[in-house]
Amino acid sequence: MHVRAPAIFLAARPHGETAVIGRFLTGEYGLLAGYVAGGRGRNLRPVVIPGNAVEVQLSAKSDSQLPFAKVELVQSRGPWLGEPLAAAAIAWVCALSATALPERQPYPSLYDALGGTLDAICHAPSARGWAGALVGFEVLLLRELGYGGAGQRPLGDLAQIIEVMDDLVEPLDHYLLADSRGDVMAARQRLRDLLGRMI
Repeated sequence: MHVRAPAIFLAARPHGETAVIGRFLTGEYGLLAGYVAGGRGRNLRPVVIPGNAVEVQLSAKSDSQLPFAKVELVQSRGPWLGEPLAAAAIAWVCALSATALPERQPYPSLYDALGGTLDAICHAPSARGWAGALVGFEVLLLRELGYGGAGQRPLGDLAQIIEVMDDLVEPLDHYLLADSRGDVMAARQRLRDLLGRMI
């Protein structure tokens, strides 16, 4: 396996003293995992932040081996992690994608939608500007994985968007996250509580 592609960094799990197992979403190859040597070191720690746009190079001698990953930062989401609402939104969409998507199955529309959602979170003046995009991403994810209907990005004020968000709790929990730990949905509940305070 030899892959070089633009990717969105979704999650990092510590491995050994300084390495991490990273999960990357690419448009062409889907969700990929790789061993990032020094991922918790001073140089790479700012790169392996969920939501960051990166250039990843993965190489392995066989398909059964975990690939080694070299990662270069393209765009950092780090500046927005100091804002509680933006940080909660970035954490949620990245955790959802890393948990729900099957490995090595390309979903180009989800890759593009996640990139657009992250851009909206980081550049909209307030949550009112990106909340609809975030819920639209959830709807698209359910549909692409075969669990949703023809739902669209919700339009309207924040109260209406939160209403749609509440309606999606059961399908997300039941279909996409049924076999995962509860901390993924806890990230969504935290985001929902923060958005609810804005109404």
